[in-house]
This record gives sequence, structure tokens and C-alpha cells, in this order.
Amino acid sequence: MDTMRDRFISTTSRLLDQDPRLAVVLAEISAAGFEPAARRHPDRVINVGIREQLLIGTGAGLALTGLRPVMHTFASFLVERPFEQIKLDFGHQGVHGVLVSASASYDWPAGGFTHMSPGDVALMDTLDGWTVHVPGHPDEAEALLRRAVAADDSVYVRLSEQSNAEARPVTGEGFLRLREGRGGVVVAVGPLLDNVLAATEGLDVTVLYATTVRPFDGAALRRAVADGARADVVLVEPYLAGTSTGAANDALADVPHRVLGLGVSRRELRRYGTIPEHVAAHGLDPAGLRARITGFLG
Repeated sequence: MDTMRDRFISTTSRLLDQDPRLAVVLAEISAAGFEPAARRHPDRVINVGIREQLLIGTGAGLALTGLRPVMHTFASFLVERPFEQIKLDFGHQGVHGVLVSASASYDWPAGGFTHMSPGDVALMDTLDGWTVHVPGHPDEAEALLRRAVAADDSVYVRLSEQSNAEARPVTGEGFLRLREGRGGVVVAVGPLLDNVLAATEGLDVTVLYATTVRPFDGAALRRAVADGARADVVLVEPYLAGTSTGAANDALADVPHRVLGLGVSRRELRRYGTIPEHVAAHGLDPAGLRARITGFLG
């Protein structure tokens, strides 16, 4: 199976052939994959080199001319390093584009902490009006990417090397209910779905699957509670733990409830290891999740 990043390259290359308003801006990362598209569309595939602030500024300039820019590099260099440019060049100027990241929270451990970005979604939460997609499978990534490119708003698509075994139907509009239960609600985000399903096997809980986390589908959470699930909510996110607890609390503001946010801890893991070792160290493997979910729900 190809990776989400592979699918991004192939899908976007085809879209460049079909949509004359689409432009891609790169900062070296994935440039080799876009070489055929760059030969066909040299004016709409731009590699600025390792200059991430320029990556965002160039994308915003293209948006000002009426193009639909897609900007791509590792998450830490796409969101964190050029954050001021995202805030000013897009938000302040009132233009829109698509950010597509790679490497997620810790997908290239050998690259060290400079290449890890568990705080990217929390940082994007400080800006107004951004849609955030977190696909859990390459097929979902393609569907959400096509939706993002066809739109006219500001979108962040967060890609990962991690993937669920199968794709789920995604529309970019809300959470998908996969299991029904009365003992609580567990929201699984993107590539952590398989681990959540394994961790909650046999538990009397409702499981919701989220591939679009902003806007947060508070209505789906309220419906799950209205349909009989206890208002104890566990959020399992592949980025900074607690990123969406505020959104869940807001959704249930008029209902007595509890919320537990699980995800990547704030503590830096300095023994970089492998992706599975990071998953386990953050308690996001099935055993770690089951212990914390059952401990919370009782």
C-alpha cells in the first residue's frame, strides 16, 4: 500500500493537469516526486528550497493572483517555523490556501525533535477559520485533499506515515459512528483508529471516528450522548494530548460530563527509536489506551 505522502504526490500531480488555477509550492521535501509535474507545469510547481517562510509567502502571493496554492513540507517546517507568515500572509491578508504536511508528530524519529510536530494542530487553533483534516488512510487522504483543493477556504491536511488497515468513508463534514455503547464515548482521530478499536474491544462504549477535527463536530458528540451514551468522553488524538478537550467541553456545556484527552505528551522523548516505540511510550498503543480508557470510564 502506498503512503499518504505518496498519494498526495500522485493525486496533486493529476490535479495540476486538470485544474489551471492549482499551484504547488515546495521547500525541497517531496520535490523529486513532483519532478514530472514540474516539467509539465513549470509555472505552477515551485520549489523555493529550504526556505519555509518563503514557502508560505510565495503561496500567499499566488493566492492574491487568484490561484489555489498547495504548500507542502514536514509539519514542523510547515506550521511551526513559518507560523507568523501563516498568520499574516494568509489570515491578515484574507487569502486562502491548502497546507499539506508530512511526518506528523514523530514519523521520522531519526530526524530528531526538529522534525517532530505534536503541537501543530494546537497552534493552528489560535487562528480563525482553518479547516483541519487528519486522515487515517491514503484513500481518506486523497478524498480530503481533493475536497480541500476544490474549495476556496483555508485548509490544513495533516498526513502521517501511520495508517489504519482500511479506509472509512469520509466527507470532510463530521464524525463517523462506528460502535454503539452506553458506558461512554471514545473519539478516535485519524491513524489512531485501529488502536482505539482494539483497545475498546468488548467495552460498552460508543466509538466515533474523526478525520476532520476543525471544525469540531460537537453535534455528533451531543447525539451520541442523547442516544444513551454516558457523557464521559475520551479523545484519542495523534498530536498533543488535550488539543480538543476545550471543543468537547464546549459541545457538552449544558450537560454534566467528563473529558479525558489522550495523545502525545508534552515531555520530549530523547531516545528517538522507532514509530511503534513512540506510540507505546505515549500510551497510544492498544494496551496503553485500554488501561487509561478503562481507568477513566470505570
